[in-house]
Amino acid sequence: MTESEMTETRIDVRKTYKLYIGGDFPRSESGRTFIVNDSSGKFLANMSQASRKDARDAVQKARGAFGGWSGRTAYNRAQILYRVAEVMEGRRDQFEAELRQAEGLTAAKAKTYVSAAIDRWVWYAGWSDKIAQVTGGANPVAGPYFNHSAPEPSGVIAIVAPKGPLLGLVSVLAPVIATGNTCVVVASEAHPVPAITLAEVMATSDLPGGVVNLLTGSAAEIAPWLASHMDVNGIDLTGITDPDRARDLEASAADNLKRVRRPRPEDLLATPDLTRMTTFLETKTVWHPMGI
Repeated sequence: MTESEMTETRIDVRKTYKLYIGGDFPRSESGRTFIVNDSSGKFLANMSQASRKDARDAVQKARGAFGGWSGRTAYNRAQILYRVAEVMEGRRDQFEAELRQAEGLTAAKAKTYVSAAIDRWVWYAGWSDKIAQVTGGANPVAGPYFNHSAPEPSGVIAIVAPKGPLLGLVSVLAPVIATGNTCVVVASEAHPVPAITLAEVMATSDLPGGVVNLLTGSAAEIAPWLASHMDVNGIDLTGITDPDRARDLEASAADNLKRVRRPRPEDLLATPDLTRMTTFLETKTVWHPMGI
């Protein structure tokens, strides 16, 4: 058999991508999958379809990881975020190929978005040990007291990622974990493959299991359970494009006073501001007598 004949008769290895929960890659407990096609409509991969039980498991893992992650020094968190950027740089070709397949981007555009995603990890890594200096400080008071305010992470944050399968995901994910929160992320339903590849990067980048938990499937199915979950402390609705659905999710989040980031138009390639970090920070103020 010639080389060309072998190529023609070879059967493709069709991959079924899994979820990323607690540092592991389990299948959905429901056993469900859905088909992901490339930009030309051809089969690309099978993807695990997360259920509400998977969402509950992810929240439990995120809560279990919160104490250790928030207790690390901000400098150490910065090192780990920078390590994610390093590993992404080493897998740049794979990410670019996946963006071309998923969205039909040109090679130049795919390179631009991958570079921006890597740079965004570096940007937030640099802010990890500086955000407290910008948002905290000593407060002037009329009395013999020291009064200091310092930001602290809110806890477990649910995130509905926007359509941009890589840069959009990094833009909503990195600021949440840079400030010491843990999270459960619902990836882009249309283009989930780059998200799972990013999960593989995070799993090999010193990021502790449970800090990031990534679910694939329908945001319409999963997001309401995350919004109403009493052990979720905040929710980022960036990926919700339907105003009515966003309003319903925000109403569900009000049951336990979750912090909510509403969806808003934004240019993902633009330099981000600090609100993606400060939205999910809480300020603790301490009073202490002077002269004692």
